[in-house]
Amino acid sequence: MTLQKLLSYVRRACDEKKMISAGDRIAVGLSGGKDSLTLLAGLAGFKRFSPAPFELSAVTVDLGFGADLGGLDAYCKQLEIPFHIVKTDIAEIIFNVRKEKNPCSLCSKMRRGALNTFLNQNGYNKLALGHHADDLVETFFLSLFYEGRLSVFSPVSFMDRSHITLIRPLIYAYEKDIAAFSKGLPIVHNPCPVNHETQREYMKKLIVSICKDIPFAKDRMLSAVTNPSRNNLWEE
Repeated sequence: MTLQKLLSYVRRACDEKKMISAGDRIAVGLSGGKDSLTLLAGLAGFKRFSPAPFELSAVTVDLGFGADLGGLDAYCKQLEIPFHIVKTDIAEIIFNVRKEKNPCSLCSKMRRGALNTFLNQNGYNKLALGHHADDLVETFFLSLFYEGRLSVFSPVSFMDRSHITLIRPLIYAYEKDIAAFSKGLPIVHNPCPVNHETQREYMKKLIVSICKDIPFAKDRMLSAVTNPSRNNLWEE
């Protein structure tokens, strides 16, 4: 995927969902994975011609695994984007103190809490996350199979407790395109010991299996989720 194609995805999402307003102070949640690195590049590019001027920074929550974040710092300097590291003891708390058998949910809450605290203390009003089209479809399946309901995350969400608005500018980009764009970027290896052992990873593999028999299935799933007019659910 070229930068031009990436910018077309970001611009479409921002324009259609009205993600950005003039004067916004936006922080990208930079995990070091391919999604967040691609998002940072997309927003940095979009910032140059956005009709609504905004500030942009990158924030990484250091979980305490000892990951090398030097590459992220250098990449942010290349993009001329301020970079901040929030140090935490999340890994120690989850794996050594609490010894969580299913740590993903708690880890996510603690990371988000650390991010929100930093954003509130430093005057940011929006948090940009790297969720993409594949994440949307996987979340739909997770809700259907594990919760018995039809639900997905919203492209734009205002969080009452933190007063932070979450935006997801990569919502129309597929993971395969993001993977192609991110080649050569300073991706940080995920040191979590339960990485790739989650329910979401199972859903990812299930969707891949479905698409082997129905190549266009993912496109139809995304269309069903993002176009309310296609919904024809049972109503009493």
